[in-house]
Amino acid sequence: MTAVLTEFADGVAVITINRPEAKNAVNREVAEGIAAAVDEMDARDDITIGILTGAGGTFCAGMDLKGFTRGENVNIEGKGFAGLVEAPPAKPLIAAIEGWALAGGCELALSADLIVAARDAKFGIPEVKRGLAAAAGGLQRLPKILPYQLAMEMALTGDPMTAERAHQFGMVNRLAEPGEALTVARELAATVAANGPLAVRATKQVVSMSIDYTDADLFKAQWKHLGQVFTSADAQEGARAFAEKRTPNWTGK
Repeated sequence: MTAVLTEFADGVAVITINRPEAKNAVNREVAEGIAAAVDEMDARDDITIGILTGAGGTFCAGMDLKGFTRGENVNIEGKGFAGLVEAPPAKPLIAAIEGWALAGGCELALSADLIVAARDAKFGIPEVKRGLAAAAGGLQRLPKILPYQLAMEMALTGDPMTAERAHQFGMVNRLAEPGEALTVARELAATVAANGPLAVRATKQVVSMSIDYTDADLFKAQWKHLGQVFTSADAQEGARAFAEKRTPNWTGK
């Protein structure tokens, strides 16, 4: 059975961790599969956005401890844990969460740009309960997403947070009924994929950069990504389509 399933259609890549018998825990095969799928997503001109999800009603329970005891390395050089957390894709990524996003699974979700979660889903970084720490991005990303004290409480206690509470504080973009997270994520992805692919990619880059730059510096730095957008054939097509009251025919060029 393939540990990571991929689907590429209608401008959207769907990447599914497919180890339901292990709560989609990350072993070496999963890490390599996610890394390869993300690379393909970024390389394909016909794909604008991706979705990361898990099979069998659980997003991801973190690192596979059985694999760890066998000496498996679930970090991909240059990409980090699960082939993703240290090098998210250049294109936007949605995490579609059912069940638990736990430990490294929560950190995978935090690597995404958007999160859709079932109302009964839960997020947690319980590493401190085992004498460890959330070293795959959780400690860096949570305080940028949640209020400081709430992020600190989640990290220090190791206690989980419900999807509904995460949605209240802006960590989750959209809530779905149980079993419908992927469906709602596909709807959100389709809305994004209808837009100009170059513009979407560049917009994601500039928004993600904004955390690390002052406004003045970002105005200068953004043109590394936005320059090609304004000189593209898609920019001309978008203007013509608006004037002609029709749907744009994007080429990604």
